[in-house]
Amino acid sequence: MTSEKPQTTTIVKERTDLRPEEGDHERFSHYVPKAKLTEAMVMGTPVIALCGKVWVPSRNPDRFPVCPECKEIWATMRHDGPES
Repeated sequence: MTSEKPQTTTIVKERTDLRPEEGDHERFSHYVPKAKLTEAMVMGTPVIALCGKVWVPSRNPDRFPVCPECKEIWATMRHDGPES
């Protein structure tokens, strides 16, 4: 009788960690209410993003990727409108 060892396979699952690290908030565009954003741009006052980041907006947000935390929060919010 021969003793064969069972074959095993190791599966490695890669997962990208999208949680922002210290300082990463500066690399994203964030979601804030439009009225607050407009006022902040004109008056130079700070705004608070959905993710909690507080800053005075001064750059073109189209140049940066959307903050994954803001995007996730936005997706879970109920949106009232013609399609709701």
